[in-house]
Amino acid sequence: MTILITGGAGYIGSHMAWALHDRGEEAIVLDTLVTGLANAIPPSTRLIQADIADREALRALFAYNAISAIVHFAASTVVPDSVADPLRYYANNTIKAHALIEEAVRAGIARFVFSSTAAVYGSPTHTTITEETPPRPESPYGASKLATEGMLRDAASAHGFSLAILRYFNVAGADPLGRAGQSSARATHLIKVCAQAALGRRDGVEIYGTDYPTPDGTGVRDYIHVSDLITAHLLALDQLAAGSEQILLNCGYGRGFSVREVISAVQRVSGNPFLVREMPRRAGDPSIVVAAADKIRASLGWKPRFADLDTIVEHALSWEKRLA
Repeated sequence: MTILITGGAGYIGSHMAWALHDRGEEAIVLDTLVTGLANAIPPSTRLIQADIADREALRALFAYNAISAIVHFAASTVVPDSVADPLRYYANNTIKAHALIEEAVRAGIARFVFSSTAAVYGSPTHTTITEETPPRPESPYGASKLATEGMLRDAASAHGFSLAILRYFNVAGADPLGRAGQSSARATHLIKVCAQAALGRRDGVEIYGTDYPTPDGTGVRDYIHVSDLITAHLLALDQLAAGSEQILLNCGYGRGFSVREVISAVQRVSGNPFLVREMPRRAGDPSIVVAAADKIRASLGWKPRFADLDTIVEHALSWEKRLA
């Protein structure tokens, strides 16, 4: 049986393709290559260049391949961009997802894993976010993902496919073997941006907001290594195959680092200082976003291997050097 990876030529999706390759499992990547890269996936993995809303392509794909599960990564993901252009985010993340889900139901796909986000929570009143924390998204990005979660839950209940929704916190790092990493030309993730600055590929780094109610005034985030995140996807797929019906899990380590702490870590690990500019807050950015990680460890038996900020930074720096 074959697993379909939408957005599989992107940052996180390409790591999923390599992980399935390492397990000896068949995978097909569906990607427009607007932001993804064809050379990010294993050479043996089949790539179909099409949109997730291309119903003709989806019907042909499902008709001629024994797809057992879909892992859905394809999305627009930049919070400030979603505030500036909300309709594009609802179109890409919700309306197009509707087409994918409908065609998956038509084809009788048994399992679905959805790449969601901690942005669905907005700015919660508690500093540690559990899966029971009420979602209150503060950006169109978070709202578009939450709407797709709702569609998937309702469709799974009505049509009988099993579903895992994984809410990511801040994903960072790169494949420890150097096969994949974050390669997008317009990166906004803090560790990626800092790594570029440390290697002289940027003229510095901006801190957006220094007046948050946090110990050093900058935003605090739970950074998770991309390889540990992908391990959670593999375990979720296994659990769905074993009979679980619906899974909702946060994907984070349960502790956070501020923007200033991340900048210091990149400067320390790289040995290179770089310019830091303080800027006003950005719309849609909450002050503290940290996961409660108990449930994912207990329910999936998830044991992260790279839960160390310096290790995440080291792998991100190594990937930037390869790109250069």
